[in-house]
Amino acid sequence: MQFSHFLNSHLLDPARGGKRLYREMVEQAVHAEAVGYRGVSIPEHHLINILLVPSPLQLAVKVAAHTRRVEIATSICQLPLRDMRVFAGEVVQAQALCDGRLILGVGKGAFGCETQSLGVPFEETKPRFEESLRVLEALLAREEVSWDGDWYRFGPLTVMPRPEDPIPIALAIMAPPGIEAMAARGYHIQTTPLGASHGVLEEQVNAFHRGKAAAGPGHASRLSLQRGLYLARDEADRRDKIARAHRYYESFDNVFGGPGIVDRGIIRPLPRKQTVEELGQNVLVCGASEMIDRLSAYAELGIDEVIASSNFGQDQSETLDMMSRFGEEVLPHVRVAAHQPA
Repeated sequence: MQFSHFLNSHLLDPARGGKRLYREMVEQAVHAEAVGYRGVSIPEHHLINILLVPSPLQLAVKVAAHTRRVEIATSICQLPLRDMRVFAGEVVQAQALCDGRLILGVGKGAFGCETQSLGVPFEETKPRFEESLRVLEALLAREEVSWDGDWYRFGPLTVMPRPEDPIPIALAIMAPPGIEAMAARGYHIQTTPLGASHGVLEEQVNAFHRGKAAAGPGHASRLSLQRGLYLARDEADRRDKIARAHRYYESFDNVFGGPGIVDRGIIRPLPRKQTVEELGQNVLVCGASEMIDRLSAYAELGIDEVIASSNFGQDQSETLDMMSRFGEEVLPHVRVAAHQPA
């Protein structure tokens, strides 16, 4: 099992500014490579102050310029917000500038208030995504493409330059039936239970394995699971990070299936039904011994990669220190456990 560090770029205090925000994200990416993570993952969101990366491919290129080997994944690019004729060329350019290290994670988007503000009703995101994905794959695979669909109609055209390296595509899906269906078609899958229980996680993982088995041995699809993860120094540190995670979800829940109340770009925190204690049982915020045990169980489930979402609003120095300790105290043990014979 491998690990990717999620660059959750939260602008919880707008006074910090975008320059500092993205400088810290690049610093985290460089540090992830140094301490042993296989990759970094980059979100995309607009007009709100959490997960704020308007152009994930642009940030991917910046990360590539400051690293040498780390895999760079988008988690995810929202296809319904883009014209695939333009986006396909941007993807080819980004893959070239990333030296072939780009993993293109794509999805339909998760925040209705966001897509609505950009002119895409949330109920349209699924059919728009499905057609956009087909158009994107055709533009990347075929030299000349024309299209006559519900959302795209165009005559013959060729995306330039043509791809020189394979561009792996991963689909972001949370619902187990969707995970199974797309894994059966050979796609890499990015998923997350968010703050939900281990049982929800197991349903997602089992759905992936059923789909991968149906795809047959010729498909080497990969399951990447995003999870709140923080290696706590002690009990006080553990309580602090879980409390911070709970405050973050007060904003996240507002835009993810909630009313979407945003004041001048700042998501309004709303009360949650899930308690701090319940959230603490579901996220991976704990000491090294417990962390190794829980991640080893993930490896046994057949999860290929954990996308570690470790930014809960703490200072940058705390995040970098945690990443260093995770690389020293956890990564070697989990990788050994994952490769031991049954």
